[in-house]
Amino acid sequence: MAHSPLIKQLIDSFTCLPGVGNKSAQRMAYYLLERDRNGARQISHALTQAMEKVGHCSSCRILTEYELCDICQSLKRDRQVLCVVETPSDVYAIEQSGSYRGTYFVLMGHLSPLDGIGPQQLHLDILKSRIKNEAIKELILATNATVEGEATAHYIVEMLKPYATTITRIAHGVPIGGELEYIDGSTLGHAFNGRQKFS
Repeated sequence: MAHSPLIKQLIDSFTCLPGVGNKSAQRMAYYLLERDRNGARQISHALTQAMEKVGHCSSCRILTEYELCDICQSLKRDRQVLCVVETPSDVYAIEQSGSYRGTYFVLMGHLSPLDGIGPQQLHLDILKSRIKNEAIKELILATNATVEGEATAHYIVEMLKPYATTITRIAHGVPIGGELEYIDGSTLGHAFNGRQKFS
């Protein structure tokens, strides 16, 4: 039996989410319609508000409803250290570690010419402007350890060579608690290449 047009529309709308197929979308739609219409209204309201009011921080480009996000407004952050990440989720992951007190620049992706994502789409002109105009002593590249992430990091290094800023790359290697026999060769290679003196 085919779904009615409104139910089909609701199911189809859920399939835009990553990892949500038709069956999962159908379960969510029926759950909200049968058991939690108030929850559905709250979701609808929150989505409408977020879509209308959330944009990008004018400095770091993280998602926020303010001109400047909380991190960029904070007087407790070290403004001489700037960390470049691919997504807002990366910022939250780093923040949860509690080990970084500098500021950020969020690319909102990585270089991918096949997908039409170049330097303009990542707003690398804003990053260059920050390096030129702010007293940044260290730029930390924390893009993902993927082919695209590495290519993006390399492009940024080449772009910023004319400026006297120290550029570092986060280490990629063996996770704490990881056993060597279960670590893939690429990760082990990064671990050996990024080794440091034991103190």
